[in-house]
Formats: sequence, structure tokens, C-alpha cells
Amino acid sequence: MGIRTGAKYIEALKSRNPEVWLSGKRVTNIFEEPVFQQPILEMAKLYDLQHNPKYIEEITHICDETGERISNAFIVPKSYQDLEARRKNFEVFAKATFGLMGRTPDFLNVVVTSMASNSEFLDKYNPEWGKNIRAYYKHVRDNDLFLTHAIINPQNDRSKSSHEQQDMFTHLGAVKETPDGLIVRGAKMLATLAPITDEVIVYSFPGFKPGDERYALAFALPLDTPGLRILCREAMQDGKRSVYDHPLASRFEEMDAVLVFNDVLVPWDRVFLYNNVEAANLLYPKTGIGIQPAHQSGVRGLVKLQFATEVACKLADSIGVDGYLNVQNDLGELIQSVESIRALLRIAEYEYEVTATGEVMPAYAPLETIRGLLPTMYPRAIEVIQIIGAGGLLMSPTDADFENPDLREDLDRYYVGREGVTAEERVHLFKLAWDLCGEAFGQRLLQYERYYTGDPIRKRAIFYNNHKRNNSFKLVEEALEIFDRKKEVPSL
Repeated sequence: MGIRTGAKYIEALKSRNPEVWLSGKRVTNIFEEPVFQQPILEMAKLYDLQHNPKYIEEITHICDETGERISNAFIVPKSYQDLEARRKNFEVFAKATFGLMGRTPDFLNVVVTSMASNSEFLDKYNPEWGKNIRAYYKHVRDNDLFLTHAIINPQNDRSKSSHEQQDMFTHLGAVKETPDGLIVRGAKMLATLAPITDEVIVYSFPGFKPGDERYALAFALPLDTPGLRILCREAMQDGKRSVYDHPLASRFEEMDAVLVFNDVLVPWDRVFLYNNVEAANLLYPKTGIGIQPAHQSGVRGLVKLQFATEVACKLADSIGVDGYLNVQNDLGELIQSVESIRALLRIAEYEYEVTATGEVMPAYAPLETIRGLLPTMYPRAIEVIQIIGAGGLLMSPTDADFENPDLREDLDRYYVGREGVTAEERVHLFKLAWDLCGEAFGQRLLQYERYYTGDPIRKRAIFYNNHKRNNSFKLVEEALEIFDRKKEVPSL
């Protein structure tokens, strides 16, 4: 089939009936549920971009194997040009959502591609695992599927490993083997956008210990698999808010969910890893699923930071405060943050690394630096918006107020911005800013960015330890040579 349209994506959603729970009630019609409907339409727009003459050549290509047009997110990069083509796909999708949706289809397309292109690692443990992930990659690629993933254990007793929890199946684990497949039980999170996706892929971060064998799992399933329950968090908006009053929250709410597996059957051909602690701990470094998708998340993070920065700049301009030195300093800081991330992305691409199989990966250090900086840069951008908007963020009238002729004269007089900015224009900007920095929707975006790749302190510690292990600090060693009495010091 190759690239599908938005209509085909919606048609597939309507054909399934996964067990989705929202606010204590079972959702029986995903598309008609107000909380999900607008995000579904936003996803459909992304699929339609693949058919748009303006973008089709930039974000898709003809697959050598099938002859069908497929997304550039499925490229196994072999050159800088491949990285560039893939980045263009990321940019187009991110800009269409202002970087506010972290789990658009391109993200996990890259994960599955990377896992499949490095499947020889899995072959060493079980040839069937490698065969399965290669087949699954083709299935996702050829049907242009939309995946969610669940890779984190519920936050129960975090001082103990999975096998030490009070209940053996608090964390997702294997119950037993059957001729048809593996029976699994327990929970995984944080399945972003799960209710409106096609399938889920499950795997885990490294950190398994002896005794955790049954929890060392990687597999994929359709979302409507019997026994799979999707428990949604509280919605950040009810799906009925005016687009005028909530221009972002009304469109880009990314539902997160806990997935509960009640003795779910995973067919053997969908199992990618099982009962092997060593393989599970090496899955990330050996398949590139930590680095390749970081390319997508870096591009998406750049667009999100750029959007927040532009909101801050326009907000300051609308009320004439960007003439003050302290405001200029804050806005300059945000702009430099954007340029720093942009530069790091380009360095990661230009200084790419080539694996033993000839696959090209963006450089680790700059991508990991982006991961370390965004959890502080984005919150700072939100803080600057809050400072600039101040009390004005709390006082915006509604669309209904502007529609009432009895109020219009007051609104036009008292909500006007600097000279040349009408009351309506100013209120539009303040509503956009409030969605981003004050609403529950915006606070979720903030928390999401802080912990997008895990605990930022732990990630930075890992980065330091990798740096120490792989670098010899030559400059210091050269400086210390002066203390070697056998060396002659040049004299004047």
C-alpha cells in the first residue's frame, strides 16, 4: 500500500474497537469521542502531507523493494544525504504541529527501522527474533502504520527491581509459553496517543538484573488485541473548547495512557526478545534505538523551542515591552538557545558515525547534548513567556465576549496593545501564550519536555561517564608535561 491518506488512517481507526477507558467510562467509538477527535484530525493532516505536491518529494521516496512510495522515516541511512532526507520529514511533521506533539508517526517508524536494520544483534540470541523484527518493519512500512510504545514500568516501589515488587506482575512480565505464543501480564506506560494509534511496540530501558528474566520483553501488538486495556490519564481539555479561546489545547492534546495486559497472547512471530536479561540490557546500544530516534526528537524539540521563543517575542512586541533591556536580554537568551540546538543538530549530521554494517548514525555527543539542554531550555522559554505576559495572561476575554456588541467597545478600548496592535490581535496572542504556559495542556508539555528521555540528571551522569571512558583529556596531559624533568623547557 505504501503511504496512506488521512482518510485511510481514520478508516482504520473506525474499524477497530480497542478497550479504552477515559474518566471511568469505556470509550466505544474512538473517532466520535470529543477528547480524541481533533487530535485524530491533526494526525490525518500529517498523513495527507505525504500526498501534498509541495512535500511529497521531500518527505517520501519510492521503496526499492516494493516500488511503492513510503515515508522517509523508514530510510536506513547510508550517507549524509539520507540523514538530510530523513530530517526533512521530521521538520515538516514537527512544524505542522508546532513541535507540540512528541509522538507523531515518524518517531517510532525510526525506532522500528533502527531495530530491524541492526537485527543481527538479535540473531545472535535467537534467529527468530531477528526474523520477526525484520518482518514487522516491513509490515509497518508497507502499511504506513501509526505506533505508540510502552517502555516504562509503573512507578511503584522504585527502590526494587521488577522481580522484587510485591506483586509478581505489577510490571509487565511473561506468564507462560503456549504453542501459539507468549502469555503476558502486568502494566507498562507511558503510551502517548495510544487510543488513536494502530499498534503498540513494547520494549524497555536497560537496567535488568538477574531474576528479571520474565520482564525482559520486546514485542508488538495491535491495540485491539483481546485482554489489552488502555487506561487514559485525565484529559487536559474536554474536546469541546473553542479553537479561538484555546488555539493549541483544542487541537494538540496528546493523550497518555497506562497499558494493562490481562493475560494477553503475543504470537511468536511478534516476539522480538524474551527471557534474556543480557539481550534486554544491550538492546539500546546494539540496535541504535537510542541514537536514531534522537535525531527526530532533536528536530521536533528545536521546532517546539523555536515556537515558544516566537510566542515570547511576539507577546513582548504586542504590548511594547521589548524595548526594555531586561526583556531584550531574556528574549536574546531564548533566541540563542534555539540557535544552539540548531547548530548541534547540524553538527550531529555532519559528524555522522558509520556502524560496522555501513549504517550512518548522527553523532552521539551533540544529540546527547541536545537531550541535556532541552529539559532546561524549554522550561526557561515558558518562564519568560510567563514573566512577559504577567497578569495580562489571566485577564483575556472570550470569543463570546467579542461577539457581543454590548461589550465590543470596551474590549476594543481596554485590551488594545501598543500602537498598531488591535485588541483582538493582542488577545489572540495572549490566548496562544496562555495555552502554552498556563493551561493544564501547557503544563503537560512542560513536564513532557523535562522528562522526555528519562531523568535528566541520570542522563547527564551517563553522558559524563561515557565521555570519561572514551576521552583521554590530552590537553591537560600536554600541559602537565612541563613537570617532566626530562623535558627541556624552551627559553628566550
